[in-house]
Amino acid sequence: MRAALSARLDGEDPQVAPAVLDGHLPGCPGCRAWLARAEQVTRLVRVQSVQVPDLTASVLAAVAADPQAAGRTPAATLRARRQVLRVAVGVAAVAQLAIAMPILLAGLGVSVDPHTSREMASFDVALAVGFALAAWRPDRARAFVPVALVLAVCLAGTSAVDIANSTTALVHEVGHLAAVVQAGLLWALGRASRDADRPLAPVLAVGRG
Repeated sequence: MRAALSARLDGEDPQVAPAVLDGHLPGCPGCRAWLARAEQVTRLVRVQSVQVPDLTASVLAAVAADPQAAGRTPAATLRARRQVLRVAVGVAAVAQLAIAMPILLAGLGVSVDPHTSREMASFDVALAVGFALAAWRPDRARAFVPVALVLAVCLAGTSAVDIANSTTALVHEVGHLAAVVQAGLLWALGRASRDADRPLAPVLAVGRG
């Protein structure tokens, strides 16, 4: 009977009908005492704590060594965004140079007041060089932001006034939108460079969940 009771405790087939086991216990104090001790031992074995090794350090080291996981870190995301903005600012500088240099050197496309046109082209070349330097050294992009913003605001304001006074056409002022776009790119590059260079606080600590 005790072998059958033990098998039932372990979830095995006791080879004895349950009604027979349950009917035997009330009339057998020895089996009842034995079953009580067996149930106590079984509970102690099943609920005892298990020592689990702390794998936090090894997991963090594996994540840091995984190129794909490292590519998803906030710092990597900031650096990637800054790289995209650097390319955009560099392309804007090259485009501005490509437009201004022919006017400055050969007066191409100038039909009225060549002197004023060359002066404006000289200013555009200087501004394009500033944008190129910002793309090359993004950590210094913020130094150029005030100049670009003032230029964008002034061009947008004067264009709006001239269009309202009918002294120029809207189609002639669309090109000034490039200055606004350049100022926005430069501001975004300066901000991205500041965030990318700022040390990030650790999110996980070794040994803590």
